[in-house]
Amino acid sequence: MKISFEKKAVGKADAVVVFAAEGGRLTGAAQKLDQKSKGALKRAMKADAFTGGKGKLLMVSGPAGVAWTHIVVAGLGKPADLEARDFEAIGSSLTPLLNRHKVASVQVLLDDETCDAPKDVAAAHLAQGLLLNSYRFDKYLTREPKEKKPTLKSATVVLSGAAAAKKDFETRRKVAEAVFWARDLVSEAPNVLYPESYAEMIRCELGPLGVEVKILGRKETQKLGMGALIAVGQGSAREEKLVTMHWKGGDKNRENVAFVGKGVTFDTGGISLKPGPGMWDMKYDMGGSAAVVGAMKALASRKAKANVVGVVALAENMPSGTACRPGDIVTSMSGQTVEILNTDAEGRLILCDALWYCQETFRPTHIIDLATLTGAVVIALGHEYAAVYSNDDKLPQHLIGAGKEVGEPLWHMPLNDAWDKAMDSAAADIKNISSGRDAGSATAAHFLKRFIRKGVTWAHLDIAGMAWTEKDRPCVPKGAVGFGVRLLDRYVAEYCEE
Repeated sequence: MKISFEKKAVGKADAVVVFAAEGGRLTGAAQKLDQKSKGALKRAMKADAFTGGKGKLLMVSGPAGVAWTHIVVAGLGKPADLEARDFEAIGSSLTPLLNRHKVASVQVLLDDETCDAPKDVAAAHLAQGLLLNSYRFDKYLTREPKEKKPTLKSATVVLSGAAAAKKDFETRRKVAEAVFWARDLVSEAPNVLYPESYAEMIRCELGPLGVEVKILGRKETQKLGMGALIAVGQGSAREEKLVTMHWKGGDKNRENVAFVGKGVTFDTGGISLKPGPGMWDMKYDMGGSAAVVGAMKALASRKAKANVVGVVALAENMPSGTACRPGDIVTSMSGQTVEILNTDAEGRLILCDALWYCQETFRPTHIIDLATLTGAVVIALGHEYAAVYSNDDKLPQHLIGAGKEVGEPLWHMPLNDAWDKAMDSAAADIKNISSGRDAGSATAAHFLKRFIRKGVTWAHLDIAGMAWTEKDRPCVPKGAVGFGVRLLDRYVAEYCEE
């Protein structure tokens, strides 16, 4: 979608958007349109009992006396209570409405009465919402009827501070494009996206942006002693990979922050085979890695002034004669031995080697891992929050704050010595699942914690309930969410950039 910002409404458009505050009070631009249309807006508002509630939309089609075929009145609620970021949800809600009414172009009149927040920032948020909700994964829809295709191609936001809004939006656009790439990766068919092809996609996408990309294959991982990662990938015809990405945007003496992502490109469960119904959704078990590579693209695209490392462990978890078995004991890169009691608890196995390699190679001051790790976190937090576990009190608060700013909510979950003890194995240093069913997300976090070196600040984000959505959400159409990209980008902007 083409998005522009102008001081005055120029050219023609199919639709125009104006605003109304709580109680049905029209802003200046809306009042002028109501007069030109001979009271069409107020009549429609009365007929539909539209009172300008926050986020509510009213479509007026075929009004007389104006150049547009559609007028949309967007509700603001109480303007004094509005923050600039609230306009992101308004922009997001406009996209499907305009597509349903076959609108190709729209102008949004953001006048001075709209809100007390800075208009340029509000305009940039509104445009970002429009853009984020325009995403579709339709590359394989070869026979989709024309009437089902989206029609909205361009949007112009009209406001006095157009130049400032344009500058603000340019950064947001780059982050949105990174979110789209992450969504594409999660949505991609598993016969197309597998460890080798995924690694090459990362190289081709991030290399030209100045990110140093390195791909490790079986020979390298064997030499490094990554027995846990290899165990997960050995049942597949597709060789596992470990990919590192290094963005050096800060001072050369500045320390690194690191993001590590789980990239199981398809998860059958291995020998501990999952039930057949719904297994097709397991293509998105690489959502944590998509968040990491998407964040790296966002940071490189906007030239973030920080030194950031991304590491993703990529594997396909398949059952075969070469697959690891329940009862196998493997040696991780850290030297710790792991008893594999369930091959479907594979994410923590590939992450433990990725975490250790990241710390050994890049020496980050703090490290954040993201993974669609457990079904237990969905039982605990549903699809409303991702869980954050940490060995630090401050880092989770920073991440929660960043998530709140971009609409990617986190909930700080506790760690407990009893859950750590539950991961002890009688036959090895640690087992990959506990004996009981309680605290499944927490015991998984404790497994990972055992691979964090002393003195390294660490947070684990279990995003299993947030990587995919079965219903439309603000800024997120049904399907892959790209959860974590904006959160990590915001975190770096707030706490890591110079």
